[in-house]
Amino acid sequence: MVRGKSGVVVQVDPDGRHPITQGSPPATQRLMRVEGNGNIVVAILLLVLGTGAAATALLGPLVAGIIRYRTSEGAIDQIVGGDVAALLLVFPISILAGVLVWRGHRAGPVLALSPAAYALYMYSQLALGGDVFRYEGNSDKFFPLYLGLFVLSGFIAVRSWSLIDRTKLPSASRRLTRAIGFFLLVVALFLAFGLHLPGLIDAWSAEPSSTEYLADPVVFWLVKFMDLAMVVPVLAVVGIGLIRRSARLAFLRYAAIGWSALLGSSVAGMALMMQLNGDPAGTLANTIAFGAFALIGLVLAALVHRPLFETP
Repeated sequence: MVRGKSGVVVQVDPDGRHPITQGSPPATQRLMRVEGNGNIVVAILLLVLGTGAAATALLGPLVAGIIRYRTSEGAIDQIVGGDVAALLLVFPISILAGVLVWRGHRAGPVLALSPAAYALYMYSQLALGGDVFRYEGNSDKFFPLYLGLFVLSGFIAVRSWSLIDRTKLPSASRRLTRAIGFFLLVVALFLAFGLHLPGLIDAWSAEPSSTEYLADPVVFWLVKFMDLAMVVPVLAVVGIGLIRRSARLAFLRYAAIGWSALLGSSVAGMALMMQLNGDPAGTLANTIAFGAFALIGLVLAALVHRPLFETP
């Protein structure tokens, strides 16, 4: 318990986040109650997001097969790989972030950005990527589930961003920040020129031969659009900013590397499943590349988030 300059006695709770004042003005007390309620709402929504991600994976072709996607077998292999990542990473991270936000821990809202960004990307593709005229299935009946997870993720991302107290964040390691910047830039370049450009050239040719394009044109163009319009520009801008030590972009290292680690793990799972099932679109080079990106991303994400759990 301390006495402020204005003479108001302030008692700080054990985690140091929410001050408890004696004789504080009513407006201050209302602000404290609103912030506390906001934490509880975000915490509950993170628990719902994690449960929804796990339920979607379990209901899909990975386990129960209740959700039957209107895609080719090759695309279903990719969905299965993404479901594995959702169960092993997105689900526990969302639950952990929810618990930390509930307790008012400084790492909670920072950690919440990663699964929220991942869900925005992934569930929009699951909602829009099917072809109802070419393939049998019922995934379109689960559109409300994907829509709900998408809206939920957007709210979590915006609200978590506002809950982060940047004054309580640890100082960034220059070496680690630059390493994250170079990693994000390499991933962006690989996605743009190593993965998507050859597919685009083939699709624009007189006689396309790409299995992914011919089997699932809707999924093909949706992934190309989202990656080239969102993933590549964001990773490139943040990566260059971190390399140049931009103070305004340094804070984005948490969300960018966390999102990249989850997305890279999901794509690595997709590539591995395609390789194991003998999909013609699956290559050993892509499996190794995405596996390496996923491993490096997870290590960098763990290193940059670890100081948040240390005592300030």
